[in-house]
Amino acid sequence: MTAYQEAIDYLCRQMPMFQQIGNSAYKAGMDTSLRLDEHFGHPHRQFHTVHIAGTNGKGSTAHTIAAIFQAAGYDTGLYTSPHLTDFRERIRVNGVPISKDFVIEFLNRNRYFYEPLKPSFFELTTSMAFCYFRDRKVDIAIIETGLGGRLDCTNIIMPDLSVITNIGFDHISILGDTLGKIAYEKAGIIKQEVPVVIGEDCGETRPVFMGKAGECNSRIVFAQDKCKILSSHKDSSGKLFYDADGYRNLESELQGFCQARNANTILHAVSELGKAEWNLPESAVREGFRNVCGLTGLRGRWQTLQNSPTIVCDTGHNSHGLHYIAEQLDSISAADGAGTLRIVFGMVNDKDTVTVLKLMPKNAVWYFTQAGVSRAIPSDGLQRMAGEAGLYGKTYHSVSDAVKTAVRESSPNDFIFVGGSTFVVADLLSMSEFQ
Repeated sequence: MTAYQEAIDYLCRQMPMFQQIGNSAYKAGMDTSLRLDEHFGHPHRQFHTVHIAGTNGKGSTAHTIAAIFQAAGYDTGLYTSPHLTDFRERIRVNGVPISKDFVIEFLNRNRYFYEPLKPSFFELTTSMAFCYFRDRKVDIAIIETGLGGRLDCTNIIMPDLSVITNIGFDHISILGDTLGKIAYEKAGIIKQEVPVVIGEDCGETRPVFMGKAGECNSRIVFAQDKCKILSSHKDSSGKLFYDADGYRNLESELQGFCQARNANTILHAVSELGKAEWNLPESAVREGFRNVCGLTGLRGRWQTLQNSPTIVCDTGHNSHGLHYIAEQLDSISAADGAGTLRIVFGMVNDKDTVTVLKLMPKNAVWYFTQAGVSRAIPSDGLQRMAGEAGLYGKTYHSVSDAVKTAVRESSPNDFIFVGGSTFVVADLLSMSEFQ
């Protein structure tokens, strides 16, 4: 392989990814990850890590913590998934994606070993990330789990801090059909004598986390017990500020309603990292919150793409995440002088679609669509399910067609939301108008 796209096509063909085909791409167990790790010389032992799991908010939390480390002057790796438009988004150092040459060379040089081993896409790309961070001599890498935690292939690391953002219903066929079972899988990232921050918990999940932390003799911090976000407000230009414990008028680039909870989790994580003697001054925390997208390349989190009409996209894709989005859309449509709310929406077939649709605003013009992945629910099927929830609109066989129609039908003060699936947002951001 000599070309980057050829290498990515090979990677996806040989090791189909969960992002595209769902559960059949998932491999439980750590054996392959451990064999890869041994082959590559245990690269993750050459740098510090923060490990992040949870149903929602992992990406925002990981990117913001990475941005804070970058602002503090540390060389910082960041490993997240899935990507939106380019595989290299998954693996970054100081916000810069992994080089195309490294991807090509890594796949070519190690093909003799991994092809007979038949790793999953995520197993191999996790090893790629760890090798890249080692070669770039990062000080620390922020590592997001792919799915779950206990059996996730990232779980070979021994981090300085573990973070579990929250627990909600997602991937129940793999992780379990109760919050307690899902919490058990996520709690698997808690390590011996490594502190853990729990962003959100409930009566069903707290005992699971406490039990695992007790087994590991790990200090556990429940962020909800002492909320560091005291209030929030927007200034005349629309910038969001938190009044936070120790950080008055903390400007946040991320403006989704869910981000206040993520911010609380992040500030608790920063406090714990300070106890581990990381130097994360107030100025770095402020810069990380204020410029997380610029520092790390984060996209798709309540991201405004244009005005007149306003177009906002968000990758929220399950009931736990989309209820915040529904609440925010209701607030926007109820504001004085608000125009028509238009929603371009698609989902994939392993989500709690019926629950999600019941949450969403009924006072909107709907554009039901489907992303260009095999897991996408056909737009006409989604339209039928939506009708049962009192949501009505037309169908479009591509995100591009749906968005262009919504824009064409809009007045300047209308609000267009695009989401329901990471893949819908990915297709949106692939449109030439938004690149």
